[in-house]
Amino acid sequence: MEENSKEIKSKDKDAAPIEDLAYFDMMPVPERFTQSRGTFEARGTFEARGTFEDQPNQRVALFIDGSNLFYAALHLNIEIDYAKLLLKLTRGRQLLRAYFYTGVDGTNEKQKGFLLWMRRNGYRVVAKDLIQHTDGSKKANLDVEIAVDMMLLSKYCTTMVLLSGDGDLAYAVNAIAYQGVEVEVVSLHSMTNDALINVADRYIDLSAIREDIQKTW
Repeated sequence: MEENSKEIKSKDKDAAPIEDLAYFDMMPVPERFTQSRGTFEARGTFEARGTFEDQPNQRVALFIDGSNLFYAALHLNIEIDYAKLLLKLTRGRQLLRAYFYTGVDGTNEKQKGFLLWMRRNGYRVVAKDLIQHTDGSKKANLDVEIAVDMMLLSKYCTTMVLLSGDGDLAYAVNAIAYQGVEVEVVSLHSMTNDALINVADRYIDLSAIREDIQKTW
C-alpha cells in the first residue's frame, strides 16, 4: 500500500499546471459522449451494474467534499484512510488532480497537521475559514469552489469523481457531463440528494467500498 501511495503522490507532484495541459484539447471526444442529453435526465447507474469499464488511459480528477465525507464516516463508524481512498477512487487511471475541500479552524493544531499530511500525500487542499452562525455552529460552504474547479478542469479530463452528496452541485455536474466528461458521484446514499444521483454517469454508495477505504489497526 505504501508503495502504491508514493506512486500516486509522484504523479500529482510532477503533474503540469492547468494552463500547461492544453495539449489534452487535441484528444477526440469518445463517441459515446456525443449523444444528446435531456436536462437533468435520470441516467445515474450503480457500480454493481458494471456498465462502465475503467481504462488506464482515462484522465481522472477527484473532488472531495471534506465535510460530507466526515459525516459519512461518522455514520459508517469508520476512520478514513486517505491513502487508500486516493487509490480506490483513482482505480489505476491517470490522476491529474485530487482536490480536498474543507473548512478550517485556525486554532486547531491537529487539523493543521492533518491538512499538511494531505498536501504532502497527493491532495491539493482548498480551505476556507469556518464561519460561526447565530446558533453556535461553525460552517464553511465550498460549493462554489468545487463547481468552479470542476468546470476549469473539465476540458482536460475524461472522467471526474465527485465525493459529495450536495444537490447544489447537480447543475454543475450536468453541465460538465454535456461537455463529454464522464462524472462519477461517490457518497453515502442516505446523505445524497437524488438530483445529484440522477445527473451522474455512475453512482457509487460509499458504504459499498467502506472496507477498502477505512483504517485498519
